[in-house]
Amino acid sequence: MATNRTEVPPTAGLPPRWRDLLPRAGTSLAQEAATFLGVESVQLECSGTAALIVALTTLNRTSGRRVVVVPAYTCPLVALAVAHCGLQLRLCDLAPGGIDFDAGSLARACDRDVLAVVPTHLAGRVADVATTLAIARACGAFVIEDAAQALGACRDGRAVGLDGDLGFFSLAVGKGLTTFEGGLLVARDVELRRELARVSRDLAPRRLGWELRRSIELIGYHVFYRPSWLGLAYGAPLRRALREGDPVRAVGDDFSARIPLHTLGRWRRAVGANAFARLPGFLADCERRAEHRRGMLAAIAGVEVIGDPPGGQGTWPFLLLRLRDEAQRDAALARLWGAGLGVSRLFIHALPDYAYLSDVVGAWDVPNARAFAATTLTVSNSAWLDGAAFQAICGILQEVAATSKTAGS
Repeated sequence: MATNRTEVPPTAGLPPRWRDLLPRAGTSLAQEAATFLGVESVQLECSGTAALIVALTTLNRTSGRRVVVVPAYTCPLVALAVAHCGLQLRLCDLAPGGIDFDAGSLARACDRDVLAVVPTHLAGRVADVATTLAIARACGAFVIEDAAQALGACRDGRAVGLDGDLGFFSLAVGKGLTTFEGGLLVARDVELRRELARVSRDLAPRRLGWELRRSIELIGYHVFYRPSWLGLAYGAPLRRALREGDPVRAVGDDFSARIPLHTLGRWRRAVGANAFARLPGFLADCERRAEHRRGMLAAIAGVEVIGDPPGGQGTWPFLLLRLRDEAQRDAALARLWGAGLGVSRLFIHALPDYAYLSDVVGAWDVPNARAFAATTLTVSNSAWLDGAAFQAICGILQEVAATSKTAGS
């Protein structure tokens, strides 16, 4: 397929407005976020990863336990955050074909050495936190909900991220509302919230250099986040990485082990607060668009759209698809990835298969996570992906499915 003249982002981010950059006289970002989530208070951090580091450090200061259990298929930054805290990573395989922990594997992974378990609301989908809570409680471990990709998702009308002992959200680019980088951290227990604040002051001081860099990047985001400019800012580096055979760099999975920790600056907090009023309407538009597109995709043989459990109402920055097998997935990506239509991948590998994480993760037998990584792709839910372009994506997926079925027979 020829490359699109304009570039569709791989995720549906809240489009910025220049007036967001103006000073704010109303409620703060923390107050806006607390009201949105329905909690008493929210702690601001410089990234979702920083929020996880603050959470793990706080829990570790009051416990001799050293093990953190995470899904075998998740963002590599989760593994790097655990290593940053000097803790031991323990992987748990996924349930077949889904984003949740495999319950049996999780039960075997949880013992008296486990400090925390991290269920993940991956791709805006709502995870099964109740099962994780029951297993973690049985061994005395904390539960930290990773809702980095799920700000605005709910289960039975209650925001995700609130059922565990702690939860965190990301305000990075592509996560909906953004301060370019930023994070929200919540906790149920009042004393735990006080300790989180103390730890954050210790770990994340004011750093003018980092804040200046992030502020410039946020202004750049306001300039380039539009279809006519994304080809330069996002599309060109993506296609260069694909030509060089580097899918990890193409999706941005090549993270540094040096994780910045600093205070989220006042101006960027004001930008986020200014944009918050538009977030509910934006999420509702994304849900309506996703409902229509899910129906079209579900009609294609061999394509499954990953959805939510009963009572779950996730967010829809993109649609996460699982195809029949790796060959079908790769055939689709060969025609769609890099074409400017917002088709991409979530994370390239299960955690044990990133070469640069070998010293952090080690070797694990996680067949379900590896199968999930090998058979999934994402389709943007951006409004900039118009009906004709989405029809073209569906047409290619149908052709690939038909060819794959013929070859298989």
